[in-house]
Amino acid sequence: MENGKQLGIKKVSLGSTGIITPQNAFGALPVQRASYDEAVKILRRAYEGGMTFFDTARAYSNSEEKIGLAFGSMWPEMRDKIYIATKTMATTPEGFRQQLDESLSLLKTDYIDIYQFHCVNECYRPGDGTGMYECMLEAKDQGKIRHIGVTAHKIEIAFECVNSGLYETIQYPFSYLASDREKELVKLAKEKNVGFIAMKGLAGGLINNSKAAMAFISQFDNVVPIWGIQKMSELDEWLDYMDNPPAFSEDMQAFIKKEQAELMGEFCRGCGYCMPCPKGIMINQCARMSLMLRRAPSKNWLNEQMQQEMNKINDCINCGSCMSKCPYELNTPELLRKNYADYQNVLAGKVMVE
Repeated sequence: MENGKQLGIKKVSLGSTGIITPQNAFGALPVQRASYDEAVKILRRAYEGGMTFFDTARAYSNSEEKIGLAFGSMWPEMRDKIYIATKTMATTPEGFRQQLDESLSLLKTDYIDIYQFHCVNECYRPGDGTGMYECMLEAKDQGKIRHIGVTAHKIEIAFECVNSGLYETIQYPFSYLASDREKELVKLAKEKNVGFIAMKGLAGGLINNSKAAMAFISQFDNVVPIWGIQKMSELDEWLDYMDNPPAFSEDMQAFIKKEQAELMGEFCRGCGYCMPCPKGIMINQCARMSLMLRRAPSKNWLNEQMQQEMNKINDCINCGSCMSKCPYELNTPELLRKNYADYQNVLAGKVMVE
């Protein structure tokens, strides 16, 4: 495959890593839901279309394997033309080493460009007693990884990681629904020369205007967004922006301002870190049902199966487990109750869904 097309989209230098890549990257979490054949086609088409940065994780079931199948046969000739970032959720040195070796094997590569601690609850440091950061240094010395990164969902943990000087990249949710504090994180990352990888650029599906999402990100010359892709039609939409990047125009800014007024505040991003629920509640869907009914209208939200799922909210025992695990510190039981009441009004025809 050749990847020499001239790109209209800007390129981003990812902090101190030396990685330079188009500001339009591939998030491979959803590709685990595609068949193996389709996933390989999507991944190769992404590269042919100009994408060079692919983000995955050991926790994303067969995502790494699919990337390995798509590109492994082309190593080593084109290995330096693609940047692969993956992650470990291990919390022990033994688990770290095992997951790293599994990732290398599945990706069919000798090294990983950016290896990230996945969704951390603390900023791992040398000498903190966990041995985790030492594992990163060991892997780097062995040539198994090139750069050390971290992903977080808790804003203050993310700030601590950036300020620590220990991480070359930070991955954090960032979209046009970002708070001022989250924008401060992006600014700090630039000041500290830490590459910023933006996950959840569509806010877990609540943003349904890809042009607006891309135009917003284009303001930040240190941010690489990883768009979650599982269908060729989705990929084609993002690849179109390679040559025709949407402008952050006055009309676009007005649209985003309207969206922010409607959506910003206490809402569930659907990340699922609160689960499983001891009463079997599908929190990552039920806690944002009101928005999904309006943002992504579908008769499936109102079918018998989903009604049964929503009815489980009545079984909530207020154990607090979901609240303790929510990276956004939401009052999840209260949010579930509000969504259930709204859902019942929709079923009764008291509230119309567009």
